Amino acid sequence: MLKMFSTQTTGLFKKIMDGEEFAFEDCARLLAQASIGDGTIYLHGFGEMKGILSEAFEGVEPFPNVMVLYDDNEELASLTNADRVLFFTRSSDDSEALSLAKYLQEEGVPFTAVSTLVPSSGLSLDELADVHIDLRLQKGLVPDDNGKRVGFPSLMVALFAYYGIRFTLDEILQEYGEE
Repeated sequence: MLKMFSTQTTGLFKKIMDGEEFAFEDCARLLAQASIGDGTIYLHGFGEMKGILSEAFEGVEPFPNVMVLYDDNEELASLTNADRVLFFTRSSDDSEALSLAKYLQEEGVPFTAVSTLVPSSGLSLDELADVHIDLRLQKGLVPDDNGKRVGFPSLMVALFAYYGIRFTLDEILQEYGEE
């Protein structure tokens, strides 16, 4: 089962790389505006995607020029239109993420949402975000003995997208001599 999971994960990574290449660039450009200008990049993860914060702040290579969007008391940072927000959630119809997206849009704060695009009868993150990156993880990657799909690596796939954004941002900042 692990070999099948590995193969499916590799295929999913390739789909993300191929399908979201321009979105990675657009996101990195958006974030670079804050790094190069007077803004701050704010990062957030909903649910299991909070694991992104551990990598960004405590990993071997911390994300440059980034701060948490919510403090330990769940208070939202004071944002300006010079700031940029990057957040991760499992699906594009996540109600908490949609509330944040609506708020950011109303306040004129540009943001990127990273999630799996799912059919929705209402608003979706891909409609609200300045940039949306689709994780393309619709169901578990491997069938179990009963035919049920298991192995839903949402955080792993989000970390792959995180690194796609990070590497692209690093390239842009190096061009501008900011890194």
